[in-house]
Amino acid sequence: MKPAKIALIGGDGIGPEVVREGRLLLELVREERNLPLELWELDLGADRYLRDGTTFPAEVRVAIQRECAAVLLGALGDPRVPGMEHARDILFGMRQGYDLFANVRPCRALSDRLVPLKGRGARDVDFVVFRENTEGIYVGMGGQFKRGTPDEVAINEDINTRKGVERIIRTAFEFAKKHGHSVVHMADKSNAMRHAHELWLRVFDQISREYAPDIRGKHVYVDALCLYLIQDPSQFRVIVTNNLFGDIITDLGAALQGGLGMASSANVHGFDAGRVAMFEPVHGSAPDLAGKGAANPFACLLTVGMMLAHLGYPEEEQVIEAAVARAIDERQCTPDVGGTLGTQAAAAWVREEVRQALRALHSTPGRERLAANALPLVPPARAGNLALGPAPSSPSPTSLQGTQRKALRPFPFPGIHCWHCNPP
Repeated sequence: MKPAKIALIGGDGIGPEVVREGRLLLELVREERNLPLELWELDLGADRYLRDGTTFPAEVRVAIQRECAAVLLGALGDPRVPGMEHARDILFGMRQGYDLFANVRPCRALSDRLVPLKGRGARDVDFVVFRENTEGIYVGMGGQFKRGTPDEVAINEDINTRKGVERIIRTAFEFAKKHGHSVVHMADKSNAMRHAHELWLRVFDQISREYAPDIRGKHVYVDALCLYLIQDPSQFRVIVTNNLFGDIITDLGAALQGGLGMASSANVHGFDAGRVAMFEPVHGSAPDLAGKGAANPFACLLTVGMMLAHLGYPEEEQVIEAAVARAIDERQCTPDVGGTLGTQAAAAWVREEVRQALRALHSTPGRERLAANALPLVPPARAGNLALGPAPSSPSPTSLQGTQRKALRPFPFPGIHCWHCNPP
């Protein structure tokens, strides 16, 4: 079997530190499971840009696209490069250059003590956000006129195409179908952004009809969604939204699961398993933590798990997630999630747990012990080929009695349920 080639880009700030731990985990899994994985480390980031002006060379971009199955990216952003030239070229060069239109961010708490909501636990925080990744306000269209004067005008344009909206919504519905979820929520702001987000409403209505009655489409305004996620996150399993809103919602989701140090993500082209995919922890470069050994490596380790599942190794992802959850429960983790360890020590503890679990899997009794572990090894909502085994069934949405709602015009799309016009 031809090895799956994985490009490793540490990037900036804490990025190289967490990617180093991700690489060690990949090497461990490759050795223990004899997986055909080839690792390719790339020197890209602010240091390289400041050294010779290189951002994302065309030959590297093409080589990744042609040769690699996946990319593991640490983080981008450095105060020495205030214009973010290198970061834009690398990040958008992959997201948009490889047409990785689906940014998939699981928001799943691995321990009750990480959930900051009173009366809520890990069972209540388990949803996945499908964020449109190649359009919206992040495309960089716009400009400034009379800059620096009292009459200055600044414009950023929000680009939404029928093709782009339809494929991300359909990807979310297909994911829900494969994983047994009965509801897909779509978040927009069509009451204020009538032109762009009316397109989202129309397309969502049409696609919802295709999947009814097995899967129900529910519309919710993004500001109300943020409220509902705090009041009762257990109502949500699959959320689809645009580029900007997805960026914001998933930071809120990260807070519900224990912070950005626990948040993983994938950038994929829907269901095209043959196309390179890019995986990155959600946290930023955190330059103030760089070099101190204080960064939480778990987001990167969980991201490695997502990557392995995407490449066809879901069992390995389950083992990694179980090891991280055990580290949290036993406080073998960094201070941001209640431990006292540094980056390397926390990652090393998880690796040893993974090693022992993988060796146990070689025997039937070992498999039974692993299945009987107190931590469920049901894989969370994930990306990529979306064939990652069973997922927990979706609970029926609960009502939000007493929540104030704005009076709105009659909802024009009968194919989807509007929370604001018809509360659940």
